[in-house]
Amino acid sequence: MGVIAVLILPLLLLGISGLLFIYQEVSRLWSKSAVQNKVVVITDAISGLGKECARVFHTGGARLVLCGKNWERLENLYDALISVADPSKTFTPKLILLDLSDISCVQDVAKEVLDCYGCVDILVNNASMKVKGPAHKISLELDKKIMDANYFGPITLTKALLPNMISRRTGQIVLVNNIQGKFGIPFRTAYAASKHAALGFFDCLRAEVEEYDVVVSTVSPTFIRSYHVYPGQGNWDASIWKFFFRKLTYGVHPVDVAEEVMRTVRRKKQEVFMANPIPKAAVYVRTFFPEFFFAVVACGVKERLNVPEEG
Repeated sequence: MGVIAVLILPLLLLGISGLLFIYQEVSRLWSKSAVQNKVVVITDAISGLGKECARVFHTGGARLVLCGKNWERLENLYDALISVADPSKTFTPKLILLDLSDISCVQDVAKEVLDCYGCVDILVNNASMKVKGPAHKISLELDKKIMDANYFGPITLTKALLPNMISRRTGQIVLVNNIQGKFGIPFRTAYAASKHAALGFFDCLRAEVEEYDVVVSTVSPTFIRSYHVYPGQGNWDASIWKFFFRKLTYGVHPVDVAEEVMRTVRRKKQEVFMANPIPKAAVYVRTFFPEFFFAVVACGVKERLNVPEEG
């Protein structure tokens, strides 16, 4: 009896590990089948998240159309994908120059995208531009540039590609947004405004195109941190604001967001909010206790000694 009791725990752990392995393999194969042979367009593919999305979808056998505003970096991404891929199971990515902040060229680029394969199955709107500084020090020109890159650019490309999806009665549009589409953070007025606008547009679009079997998904992480930036201990004094701000700004890794984008496509999720409990709670506090939320945020502004400049 004693020997059996000793063996139960290792056997139980072994069984759980086996089930987890089977689940991961099934999920991996399911993800691959969900995008295999699909035409997937990724904007700002040369960013950290864009590269990871390209890797995930390329491995899954998608026909990639990679968009970015720097040709050399696009070619570097192309070489990186080709060097590790199995040519018999993957397709050669197509490269297209695209700067979403230049609205005048988006229509022509959309035509170029459609010319690649004749259709688009999945559009991943990933491009984003950030700016930080007091509202009165941010020029109106910069405000407009942020709105072009984060709002007008993505919706212009979406509108140009949407008729193709509607006519085929199939397709999925994924918007990689941000927590600031839910509530604003001080010194990020233009950025938060653009993210609110984008989320509002795609929420409305979701209902409009449902009858055509076109899926609209939004993935909203906190901040997407760089590959090599990890939270440090820092010298934080005790305060609600600093605790909240530290939890908020650590963000998530590009690999995690890319995998979530793949899951969103596979399961056809409508909305995903990627955040630890503190930002998630902040969304509900903002909704149900707005005065308390505003007071905490205002307190944080007063505590900041170094006000960030326009950048």
